[in-house]
Amino acid sequence: MGVVSQDQLILQRREWKRNGKRVVYTAGAFDLLHPGHIRLLEQARGLGDVLIVGVWSDARVLSEKGARRPITPASERAEILGALAAVDSVVALDDEQSPGEFIVELAPDVLAIGGQSGVQKTAFEGEDALKAAGGRVMHIPLEPGHSTSRLLDRIQQIRA
Repeated sequence: MGVVSQDQLILQRREWKRNGKRVVYTAGAFDLLHPGHIRLLEQARGLGDVLIVGVWSDARVLSEKGARRPITPASERAEILGALAAVDSVVALDDEQSPGEFIVELAPDVLAIGGQSGVQKTAFEGEDALKAAGGRVMHIPLEPGHSTSRLLDRIQQIRA
């Protein structure tokens, strides 16, 4: 499906559910794609039949990650993620709907959360509601040594 709107995704989710497909959802900045991202997405994909990835807005990335971010605009981050074999659909998350509201509306079978501390509370506000509706939450540890911040530090050192 590639990059789709939230409304299109909700409609498609209903069809997947009718067909007995197990839907996994994860979200994040995915600013400069690195092996840690790929491994997270592959592990998340292994938890179900369909992997949906939510891409944070540029404003959200700036708020969560600081002034150096995002490097890549949300539309480009979504396009790159949509080209990955592990990813079935990508949705750009807007700032008008809370992440929790979207998770509740989407109702994935599994919510896959990368093990980054400090971000989880705001990134997955719908976690409790999803659990109450029978969904599972799976925490996937991040790959040591791989992060966008680390890549930016390395680039800065090369430029120095």
